[in-house]
Amino acid sequence: MGEVASWNVTDGVAVLTIENPPVNAVSAAVRSALIDAIARADADENVCALVIACAGRTFFAGADLKEFGQPPVPPFLTEVVDGIEASTKPVVAAIHGAALGGGLEIAMGCHYRVAAPDAKLGLPEVKLALMPGARGTQHLPRLVGVEKALEIIALGDSISAVVAKAIGLVDELTDGDLVEAAVALAHREMGKSPRRTRDQVAVPVPDAIYEAFAAKYARKFRGLDAPPVIIASVRAATQLPFDEGARRERDAFLKLRDGPQHAAMRHVFFAEREAAKVPGLEGVEPRKIDSAGVIGAGTMGSGIAVTLLSAGIEVILFEREAAALERGVARIREVIEGNVRSGRMDRANGDAALASLRQTLVMADLANVDVIVEAAFETMEVKQAIFIELDRVMRPGAVLASNTSYLDIDDIAAATTRPQDVVGLHFFSPANIMKLLEVVRGAKTAPDVLATALALARRIGKVAVVSGNAWGFIGNRMLAVRRREAEAMVVEGASPEQVDHVLEAFGFPMGPLKVGDLSGLDLGWSIEMSTGSTIRERLCEAGRRGQKTGKGFYDYDDARQPVPSPQAEAIIARFAQDEGIVRRAFDDTEILDRLLWPMVDEGARILAEGIAARASDIDVVWLNGYGWPVWTGGPIFHARQTGIDEVCRRLERLGRQPSDALRKIRL
Repeated sequence: MGEVASWNVTDGVAVLTIENPPVNAVSAAVRSALIDAIARADADENVCALVIACAGRTFFAGADLKEFGQPPVPPFLTEVVDGIEASTKPVVAAIHGAALGGGLEIAMGCHYRVAAPDAKLGLPEVKLALMPGARGTQHLPRLVGVEKALEIIALGDSISAVVAKAIGLVDELTDGDLVEAAVALAHREMGKSPRRTRDQVAVPVPDAIYEAFAAKYARKFRGLDAPPVIIASVRAATQLPFDEGARRERDAFLKLRDGPQHAAMRHVFFAEREAAKVPGLEGVEPRKIDSAGVIGAGTMGSGIAVTLLSAGIEVILFEREAAALERGVARIREVIEGNVRSGRMDRANGDAALASLRQTLVMADLANVDVIVEAAFETMEVKQAIFIELDRVMRPGAVLASNTSYLDIDDIAAATTRPQDVVGLHFFSPANIMKLLEVVRGAKTAPDVLATALALARRIGKVAVVSGNAWGFIGNRMLAVRRREAEAMVVEGASPEQVDHVLEAFGFPMGPLKVGDLSGLDLGWSIEMSTGSTIRERLCEAGRRGQKTGKGFYDYDDARQPVPSPQAEAIIARFAQDEGIVRRAFDDTEILDRLLWPMVDEGARILAEGIAARASDIDVVWLNGYGWPVWTGGPIFHARQTGIDEVCRRLERLGRQPSDALRKIRL
């Protein structure tokens, strides 16, 4: 049976056990072993049924990552699934751990499925801009119906074995020995004609079902090629003979596999894994984190507290003013209760999270926590004053983290006598929802502090990227370039609506001027220091500080929806006149070039300076923190796919001199 499989026959039932650690990926060797086993079972008159099981912690958990992006190696998964289904003897899948992607397609090719109650089943291919390509869109509707099949395939989320049993995907659950239960089922089916999934009927549903599904998830599916193809393939299962539906599925799968979106999302898949690998931390043990202090009970601090509490970490929330503290606690309670009501958190975990929250007006009460996350006002004076006080009250060995978005982490650390314990943890708002965490390493940050920050990120479900210490770090340094270009074009004659529309059409959820209004145009601004020398300052001076005041680049209605603002346009036009700028019309191509390529050039400089360890880290930052459309792979990947020479030419047409750093990031 080869190195990955073992074979045992008892009382007429053969048990094929696959062992391909760590997750029994469906490699070429595994596929060969499965085909050989089916042929062996069919040819052996002493075998009346076959059980397919896996050793280790899981059933087949998906494709072999080593084969990603490589030429296909036979035997193909379609041959495996068809061979299993065509077996003349009953075949039973014994599922534990996870049956994902091709693993679930193998299980559906089997005639029966037995699972451990804690197993997970799913078809996550859509998350790589793909669809099931080995009968998945044809088998699943026949087993669970169209509506459930659409959810499982087009959303890509796994379901529990308990749910799978309830909807007909799994035949039996067992709390006992899984293989024994599968063998028992095989014994009961001996001598009977195999129950082939392909022979079952996928019951047609009205067109309105497909339309309603697509409409419900229109925002999630926007820009993606795979979901509409998946919907069409599931529909084909109800309209066409199995072989014809399977042929169409395979054709669609191959087209997606060879398309640009799959290449981009495959890049993202590996980029996020690479970001977690930080040279020099091999073997470094993180410090223990069971409790945390959060300084600042505003929107950011409250969101950070929710994130920590939801991960089972005790939190003490600190504010200097009682009213602000109470508002923060109320906000935390509201978010957690909302998560319970929506099902994102169960009642027991919600109650435990709320019970783990304490509040204080006395900084000394934070003395014994394991980590502090400071989320106070974004000025160096405020942050240094806080860290001077933390240095005085905190126990030795505590990790001192700042949530600063732009400021020098070394200057913050210099306010303490323990700069080795200081690190930047730049959360993105809302902190309890956004996936990105920029971990900023200072010049003196200790390796175990950095390791602790990365371990904490994993525990709270964040995608962490390590950044060097530079103004704005990775993301905000590039964002500042995009903001500068967007605001300049508005002054030069483009409307805020046109600028935002162009970037939203590219795939961002929100344009740069709407983002500015949402964040607040007065970030880092004060009336005392205002010079009126930028359009932001002029708008702030007029009381137009963004959504918080109901007006910024746009006016906002009661539902906080942006509408064009004659007042803002008048302020912009007057500013242009004062600056001697002759306004003109813009075409969308120039707007997009100015929003993308100067920012990408800045990203190349960040890479050359060593602020980002690798180009893909920049992509991970922008994908997870700024809404960069995932199907384009991130700013650096997109630039490389466009062609660096072409990007340089476009910059030159804009009157920008491309950096040497940009010219060096070719593929």
